[in-house]
Amino acid sequence: MTHLSVLRRESVEALLRAPNGLYVDGTYGRGGHSGLLLEGLGEAGRLLALDQDPEAQRSAEQHQHDGRFRFVSDNFCALEQHVEPESIDGLLLDLGMSSPQIDDAARGFSFRFDGPLDMRMDPERGQSAAEYLQQVSEQELGRVLRDYGEERYWRRIARAIIEARGRITRTSELVAIVNAASPRATPGKHPATRTFQALRIAVNRELDVLSTILEALPRLLCLGGRAAIISFHSLEDRLVKRATRPDPATTRLPRGLPVAPPVQLALRQCGKVIKPSSTEARDNPRARSAVLRILERVA
Repeated sequence: MTHLSVLRRESVEALLRAPNGLYVDGTYGRGGHSGLLLEGLGEAGRLLALDQDPEAQRSAEQHQHDGRFRFVSDNFCALEQHVEPESIDGLLLDLGMSSPQIDDAARGFSFRFDGPLDMRMDPERGQSAAEYLQQVSEQELGRVLRDYGEERYWRRIARAIIEARGRITRTSELVAIVNAASPRATPGKHPATRTFQALRIAVNRELDVLSTILEALPRLLCLGGRAAIISFHSLEDRLVKRATRPDPATTRLPRGLPVAPPVQLALRQCGKVIKPSSTEARDNPRARSAVLRILERVA
């Protein structure tokens, strides 16, 4: 399936206020947002793109002829290693999965296709989901399913997975276990949806990574610089929203999410939350849950 970048024009238009500035696409994917950013940059503008997915690096070759563009194969949480402090005019983060990632059975992200139970954004680093399930305790797995997947039957599913340990190496095997452990399914939702989300978040440390970049934003953005962050579930969105609170500890979060220490208010949210239009949601069903927040450095 071809990947359609979500809220592409809305996010880029909110960022591009200094055409000759430095912009960062922290989640290059297949280059949809980067392409539009390059269209709006001036001759002296620069775009740094990051992504840890090897397929994204290959996709980035389409822009390598443009002297304003540079690609780095890395996670966006390492951005401070690649730019000077307070140098970024605009940062874009699309926290969703790309369609090619989801639809590639070999990546193991989807419960719809049988394939190796991997789920790593970078297949060359860290533990796969199958390896993670081999060593995680039942207590920790239950916490992950409860907090990251908001799974109602987390106890039953965690127990069933642990009992089958050593026999889960493929997505179809995990789906069968979750189906058998779930007393009833939510109408319109596959029983394994929340389990797959929780494991993907845990394997890739997604919420820790997001917390790291949010904490670094005041050091990365220039005064008046903006970050456009597109999230796809409430756990991510609550972390983004918390970054604009004077005391993050006062923001109510589910158990298990990383808690940052209180900091001086350095970011404000610009305008209201932006969601896909009815036309975009119709043309790209995976965009329906997207939420875009624009953060601006003010201190």
